Amino acid sequence: GLDLEKTVAFLKKYQISHLYILGGDGTHRGAYKVHQECRKLGLDVAVVGIPKTIDNDIDYMDRSFGFYSAVEAAQASIRTALTEARCTIPNGIGVIKMMGREAGFLAAFAALGSGGDVDAVVVPEVPVVLEGPGGLLPFLHRRVLEKQHAVVVVAEGAGQELLENEQEKEAGSGNKKLPPIAEHIRDKIKEHFKSHDMECRMKFVDPSYSVRSIPANAADALYCSQLGRAAVHGAMAGLTGFSVGMVNNRMVYIPIPLLVATSPRFMNPQGDTWEQVLAMTGQPNPVQSPSPTTKDEKSMF
Repeated sequence: GLDLEKTVAFLKKYQISHLYILGGDGTHRGAYKVHQECRKLGLDVAVVGIPKTIDNDIDYMDRSFGFYSAVEAAQASIRTALTEARCTIPNGIGVIKMMGREAGFLAAFAALGSGGDVDAVVVPEVPVVLEGPGGLLPFLHRRVLEKQHAVVVVAEGAGQELLENEQEKEAGSGNKKLPPIAEHIRDKIKEHFKSHDMECRMKFVDPSYSVRSIPANAADALYCSQLGRAAVHGAMAGLTGFSVGMVNNRMVYIPIPLLVATSPRFMNPQGDTWEQVLAMTGQPNPVQSPSPTTKDEKSMF
């Protein structure tokens, strides 16, 4: 966590005039506290935030740098699970556990970019229904009968309503410890097939930090360079307490309080991205269809 007193004392001791902080909405909230304290003490320090999260859940920004690289790494895990499921007879099923505490952008984009290799995607924004006519388990049962294999992508923050919500905090980050939903779905799939006297060969893939620790791809490397230059230009112009990013394909400066007020953002379960996932996978949709809206009223996600 942030030790505000030590941070400001360090800035003062070493006469640091520019502080660039990279991270998500929590990191930006901490950055703004540093900005406020510097102003309070009369320190001439420019505090600048640069959005960085593979969850892509910082509001307003088209994307965070590193997101596309993470999507590519996640696709590699999907290909691994697909190969294992296809080569495992009978009824091979691959379950991939993806990062995504609050938002399912990584899971959705990785699945969409995998060319139809994924049969179901489970994200935090959409309720998880396992049993019944519209349940995930009967759907996977039918899909395995059709294809002899299936691949499921599960975001780590999905389906918390299915498991007892633990209040324990993770060491260091302070984030709430999430229940193991991917493992739960894996076990429920095995139980379902066993209850129908069918053999199921389960392959569980947890890429974990390998998704976010890879080198940036070309698109992210270029974007990061653009963000860095824009951040320095803003600080040299005398601005502070702001974040920099691409909005509608234009580089902009956004006051940090405005940015974090609506972050983290979530994928719209009635928006274009989720509709594309449903069209690709054919999985049941537990979210009721919205009433007709104009194009401007729909979320881009």
